[in-house]
Amino acid sequence: MSNAQFVGVGVGPGDPELITLKAMRLIQSADVISYIANDKGESQAKRIAVEALQTVTREQLEIPVVMPMCNDRSVANKVYDEAAASITEQIQAGKQVVFICEGDPLFFGSFAYLLERLQQQFECSVVPGISSVHAASSALQHPLTMLKESFAVISGRHSDEQMRAALQQHDSVVIMKAGQSRPRILAALKDCDRFEEARYLENIGRVNERMITDLSELEDTAGPYFSLFVITRSERDRT
Repeated sequence: MSNAQFVGVGVGPGDPELITLKAMRLIQSADVISYIANDKGESQAKRIAVEALQTVTREQLEIPVVMPMCNDRSVANKVYDEAAASITEQIQAGKQVVFICEGDPLFFGSFAYLLERLQQQFECSVVPGISSVHAASSALQHPLTMLKESFAVISGRHSDEQMRAALQQHDSVVIMKAGQSRPRILAALKDCDRFEEARYLENIGRVNERMITDLSELEDTAGPYFSLFVITRSERDRT
């Protein structure tokens, strides 16, 4: 059992079988489990970790961190402040708190905001998880980078100019959090002449997983939050 008082545990992109043995052990032994949830109490991370949680033989306290879907960072920061206070209370009572995160805790992960608030007071540790980027590459059975190719990861929240710059400067690009930005991303791919090199995936490793390798079949409308584009050079250009 880890001696850390606050532990960020990655549970992978969606498939429960991609949870590591270490993550499973820490989830099962934790005094307190915390996770991001929506206003309905639903948690992607908890859903992924369901098998680990079902095998817990001890009583566990849960601290759901209910995060509204909005772009106002002041709202998010208030939620993180309150969550950090609740976690602090449990740690000071001698409890170990495990925060479960979909994907990897420090790759576009909410855990980072709590770590920032708590790591000066308590002993913390992080257990990495498989990211959606690597799960996408596996699903496509296609390498992300080869030889001297450059690789960039950006977000659909970047500006059109930043998006185009990445597509023009790098051989391989993954655009995370495509969701609401899907029409802008499709436009940028066409403008940079990389439309045919792109692949689209959403809800990787889950029952509603969707993968499109021909973007002419993809709707030019907003999509789900858990979606991404993988853009790589063709085999001909890689040789």
